[in-house]
Amino acid sequence: MEGQEKERIRTPILSVLGHIDHGKTTLLDNIRGTTITAKEAGRVTQHIGATEIPIELIKKICEPLRKDWTGIEVPGLLFIDTPGHHAFVSLRKRGGALADVAVVVVDVMEGFQPQTYEALNILRLLKTPFVVALNKIDRIKGWNSTKRPFILNYNDQPGYAREALDARIYEIVGDLYDKGFSADRYDRIKDFSMNVGIVPVCAKTGEGIADLLLVLIGLSQKFFEKVLRVHLEEAGVGTILEKKEEKGLGTTIDVILYEGKLSVGDTIVVGSTEEDPIVTKVKALLKPRALQEIRTEQRFLRIKSVYAASGMKIVAPGIENALPGSQVRVAGPGQDELENVIRIMKGETAELKMEASLSPEGIIIKTDTTGSLEALAMELKTEGIEKIKKAAVGNISRRDVIDATTTGDRYLSVILGFNVGILPDAKEAALENGIPVFISDVIYQLIEDYKTWVKEERDKEKRELVDRLTTPAKMKILPGCVFRQSKPAIFGIEVLGGKIKTGVKLVKSDGTGIGAINEIQDKGGSIKKAVVAMQVAISMKKPTFGRQIKENDILYVDINEEEMKEMKTSMGRGLLSADEEEILEELERIKGKIPKSER
Repeated sequence: MEGQEKERIRTPILSVLGHIDHGKTTLLDNIRGTTITAKEAGRVTQHIGATEIPIELIKKICEPLRKDWTGIEVPGLLFIDTPGHHAFVSLRKRGGALADVAVVVVDVMEGFQPQTYEALNILRLLKTPFVVALNKIDRIKGWNSTKRPFILNYNDQPGYAREALDARIYEIVGDLYDKGFSADRYDRIKDFSMNVGIVPVCAKTGEGIADLLLVLIGLSQKFFEKVLRVHLEEAGVGTILEKKEEKGLGTTIDVILYEGKLSVGDTIVVGSTEEDPIVTKVKALLKPRALQEIRTEQRFLRIKSVYAASGMKIVAPGIENALPGSQVRVAGPGQDELENVIRIMKGETAELKMEASLSPEGIIIKTDTTGSLEALAMELKTEGIEKIKKAAVGNISRRDVIDATTTGDRYLSVILGFNVGILPDAKEAALENGIPVFISDVIYQLIEDYKTWVKEERDKEKRELVDRLTTPAKMKILPGCVFRQSKPAIFGIEVLGGKIKTGVKLVKSDGTGIGAINEIQDKGGSIKKAVVAMQVAISMKKPTFGRQIKENDILYVDINEEEMKEMKTSMGRGLLSADEEEILEELERIKGKIPKSER
């Protein structure tokens, strides 16, 4: 009996993800009966929050669908509300994600968007199970949305409305299939360990909320029972969501405790922006009241102890440099235990640095949290961008710009900033040194912006190279079109491939040089270049018609060895058209036939 009291199933931690304005906070609002969304600037979640939903409330909401709760030991659900996927990736624990389950909120009309795809990538990488909440079904034409379970409301809808919703669901099923997930509407799934459940909801009216909570409770109880069992008296371990200044309290940290117990007076080791972790004592623990989220202005309850899983605010001295996304660990009594916890915390930081795979040459990345740093490095790697010179948390500084200038490769002499700002002196230094800085609060967009810039710059370089290099061309002297025999010789030609320009030197098919094109004329007027299939007149000072050149001769634009080599470099590859490539090969064969002394 005593052993049973010391162990129980902790509250499952759920992360709510999705694209901006798809209804993440509105969904939670409907569950907890608050109006947080209405208070948000632009009705968009600005900060991370955590809300505990007790099992009693869940049973009440789900009553129309389930009355017998035998076998359900889960004490409730702890929702982490995020402003997109990026806060989720900063919520890490050793060996995976802090969240046990994720809810991906998708607007039924808009479908998957950039942040949705980012969320799926992260969920796959961290092997976190998830449910899709297909929101805003009230926007389906003819759909009458009411505060009741979706599965009970579905049959009361007009046939065309049901068909329209089913069509949308199948689109989402297809999108998930393309990303490697098998999915279906939740009531059609027999094995949730193999399939992703799609739960149609309307966060505004409350339709489908019961269905969603029931699926989440079922998943948590069935698949995470062993994982969720915790020993109540073990040393607490948590993740820092946010660091903030609170009036009358000073610097505080919002923490999700996911293991063990935390009490006032405990010695804790906190992840820091400095080299060494912070060692301090818990002065106060503030817990939100039931159905209140951590970030509201409501008064908190002062508590002496808290058990996992739970969200709370920690008040402690010396935590000004606490690092959001890092861990908080309780250190047991004794110096040995404290040193062991400090060693573990240092190991966590070293592990993150290793995962960033820093290189002597590479791009510089700056993010808001350690977890985001890890996520950005992972996403860059999947895009084939593996060289990272520096990876750090915080705003972009002048030092970062100076570090970027020491990278030899101009395409790597860049700074990528995720969810951070750039300091004024850094902005000035970047302009002075020509260091491109890319900043976004969407990892997908940040990487796309960088890739687009690289492509545009490479295309620009190639265009400049084309303008600078002499490109291959081939022409034929037209019979009956000799207008002057010498000084200068003027005669008609047809461009058989490539393009010719004034000033380029020509060689015959035997490799003999005949001088440069002085002028190109078309229909009596001078032009600077002529392209394939054009018939034009050219004038040349060196050759005499009838001696060095004659009718039907094939002439080539002469290209020196240096330029030939440049065209075969990585930058030169793709510059030439198929016919120009052929002509270059012909020219190489021609030039290879004659001794260097005669060229």
